[in-house]
Amino acid sequence: MRTSHRLLLAALAFVAVAWLPDRIGLAPTGAGTDLGLGGLLGRGSLLAFAVAFAGGVATSLTPCVYPLIPITVSLFGARKAGSRAEAVTLSALYVLGIAVTYSALGVGAAVTGRAFGSVMQNGWAMAGVALVLGALALSMFGAFELRLPSSLQLALNRVGGAGRAGALGMGLVAGIIAAPCTGPVLAAALTFIAAKGSVAFGVGVMFTYALGMGLLFFLIGAFSVALPKSGPWMETVKSVFGVALLAAALVFLKGALPQSRALFSAAHGAAYAAAAAAAAGVLLGALHGSFHGPALARAVKALGVALLVGGIVYGAGAAGAREERQRASATFAWLRSYDQAIAKARSEGRPVILDFWADWCVACKELDQIAWSQPAVQSAAQHFVAVKIDGTAGDDAFTALAERYGVVGMPTVVFLDGHGREVPDRVMGVVSAKEMLSRLEGVDGACDKLESLPDAAPEDRRPGAVPVACAMRW
Repeated sequence: MRTSHRLLLAALAFVAVAWLPDRIGLAPTGAGTDLGLGGLLGRGSLLAFAVAFAGGVATSLTPCVYPLIPITVSLFGARKAGSRAEAVTLSALYVLGIAVTYSALGVGAAVTGRAFGSVMQNGWAMAGVALVLGALALSMFGAFELRLPSSLQLALNRVGGAGRAGALGMGLVAGIIAAPCTGPVLAAALTFIAAKGSVAFGVGVMFTYALGMGLLFFLIGAFSVALPKSGPWMETVKSVFGVALLAAALVFLKGALPQSRALFSAAHGAAYAAAAAAAAGVLLGALHGSFHGPALARAVKALGVALLVGGIVYGAGAAGAREERQRASATFAWLRSYDQAIAKARSEGRPVILDFWADWCVACKELDQIAWSQPAVQSAAQHFVAVKIDGTAGDDAFTALAERYGVVGMPTVVFLDGHGREVPDRVMGVVSAKEMLSRLEGVDGACDKLESLPDAAPEDRRPGAVPVACAMRW
């Protein structure tokens, strides 16, 4: 690789590590939000399916899903499809596999009444995904080749061909790998599927979402019938994919070990140091070096990969630390004890905000960033007793409160008026500051207004509403 190209890649790595983590962590638009899916599903709008598809497309463009690209490329490159029609067929089967996986999530959410998004983002799931991604990274660096056993290949050939069956099977696996990083769109969908309890509804929404997420992979597979001949450039491409996979594995592992957050500094200087390490890794050969040369060359390549991957991971961790510091410095203070909050509300006759959240919940953090951190919302919330109900550990106390209030996914925000009655409207998913402000302003008098209506039904049966309108909660 030319020196000028190497310097350019190093500069790009520095800029990306120093700048991108702050932009993709809790952005107010794009795949980071639920795109209004929660509200559309709550109203039963058919537009929710279009938004679910768009959310899937947006999710496929996020860095978290990028590790699936090398899997897709290697899959269809290995199939050696003889025609465009065959490539389209293989690609469609691959996407169908992804859709089947997510449809199964929808069925599970509808049947059990639990949002599987929280299950797929817990520590054990993250650790498992980290192991899979780490193994795939080693494969990209040439440690081993991923091949089906000969006996299994023969069996697949007898039932319709290894290529098509293999494409479908890899799609099923790809859906599992991507599940923890598909963000608030998936969380919002599973939350309302669980609340609605309809298997058909769950399959329809999740299948549509998966088709949107699989569009990128379909295009990659369908139009990569013949890959260029291998050469030195292929080593660089495989190294890029290997670095991406290894960095993703370590980011997932970081999420599975909450205590690791103490290692990351919130200082901007830490981000620049991480960016410098990443740039140095590129210069040492993380992307253009080879693990197939002399021992010294392999050692330099390994050092370069370690610096580049370490810089990426530390840059992401430093961005997370800055987000935590920003939340900690907010003027709006949350109580952490439910019993303390209810006792305070009773004695002072004040309304209550119950925010069900978890530390691993991306959408919960985004709700903090978009709504709760805004001055207008904080000013309106001063009238309330506000408490965070922490579901990070999923202990018995949280489970009991979640069952008491009918919480099936996070984030969920429940409002009680000054008399301890739960108002009909709750927040499920990510909403804007304007909408949150409107919800807060509508709490006082909401139950009195509902009960004064002559035709008020004893139950509010809208999806996502409480089982009984204005039920007493203390």
